[in-house]
Amino acid sequence: MSLGFYVDLSSCIGCRTCQVACKDRRDIQVAGPRLRRVDSFECGTYPDVAMFHLNTSCNHCESPACVANCPTGAMYKDDDGTVQHDDEACIGCQTCVNSCPYSAPQFIEEDKIVQKCDTCRALREAGHDPVCVEACPMRAIEFGDMDELRAAHPNAVSELPCTEAAATTGPNILWEPTRGAQMEAFEPVTL
Repeated sequence: MSLGFYVDLSSCIGCRTCQVACKDRRDIQVAGPRLRRVDSFECGTYPDVAMFHLNTSCNHCESPACVANCPTGAMYKDDDGTVQHDDEACIGCQTCVNSCPYSAPQFIEEDKIVQKCDTCRALREAGHDPVCVEACPMRAIEFGDMDELRAAHPNAVSELPCTEAAATTGPNILWEPTRGAQMEAFEPVTL
């Protein structure tokens, strides 16, 4: 079994409520690292232009580069298929940060360790969804078994022109792409 996320990019309005909820749960400063990220892109060329918001976190990959390269075993695959982080084993070397093609592990300067999305493991064990799922006002984010998510969303994809190729690490992420998210010409934009 592999667990992961599905995000409907056509429903994501870029409000960043999921990002704020994640920061709040982990007590991360506003200007600090983003374990759940919403980035905006403008794409295409006039007159065929579009914009979209890419909503992502750790993709809990099948072959995670962070786990393969962590010298202490602080990054590891859990029995449920998620990639977890042992804060006690972390030495802050940032090898995982430099290894991940999705920029998921984030160095927490004040703690001198790395943190990442843990799919709100403690909340899930208590019967709740991850905070990003529960906080999304548009209900654009789902979390669950990847086979079930693929069956429920057959048009969703695991890579976009603005992301790493899925074959690199086998990410457990599905995006319901918008027209803009599928365009080859894209630039990040700050809103």
